[in-house]
Amino acid sequence: MIKLEKATTASFDVDAQYTFTPECPDELPVEGGTEIVAGLNQQAELALIRVGSKDAHSPKSVWVASEEQPMFSPIDGDNVDIAWNQHAVPGTKGFELIEGLPLPANYDFFVWKGVELDMHPYGACYHDLAEEMSTGVIEYLKVKGIETVIVGGLATDYCVKTSATQLKRAGFEVIVNLDACRGISEETTNSAIEEMQLSGIQVVNNLDDVQLR
Repeated sequence: MIKLEKATTASFDVDAQYTFTPECPDELPVEGGTEIVAGLNQQAELALIRVGSKDAHSPKSVWVASEEQPMFSPIDGDNVDIAWNQHAVPGTKGFELIEGLPLPANYDFFVWKGVELDMHPYGACYHDLAEEMSTGVIEYLKVKGIETVIVGGLATDYCVKTSATQLKRAGFEVIVNLDACRGISEETTNSAIEEMQLSGIQVVNNLDDVQLR
């Protein structure tokens, strides 16, 4: 059983947007993506602080896939790596948080990432791939006295894994709640889970074994 102190625990909703669900089939749909809301809300009940993040991408971003630059093809640049389908464009349904989650303004702290045309970060803690330009969320959590962060969101094998790993390296105890996550593929999700566990992150199927002291 994992015991938590609510006063030192935060809950992190990573990129829980329609862009990563079947509601937006032409973007980056993740099977079951809309099913994470209850899990995210449940983990928030164990936490004093709730933070969140969104992808916020221009359709003119240099990494947007095309016929000449298909998805997963390498892209040159310091803060981009591969091409992705256009997704999470502000003003579209894909940009919105999934129904049942708070509005961004109702979180304690919120991150918008990937706004610049030549930057495509995965983790929510840094704007750049070298992890030198903080989004401020690590500093915010430390100022608030947070010691443990429960993480959920989309997708397990990319933005959730990277965000959780960044938080662990920053000195937090990190719990990834799989009930509040969905992955792009079974292979990459299993690999991400193994990688997170090896780094000292606790990965749980649900919160049945997590309770407040």
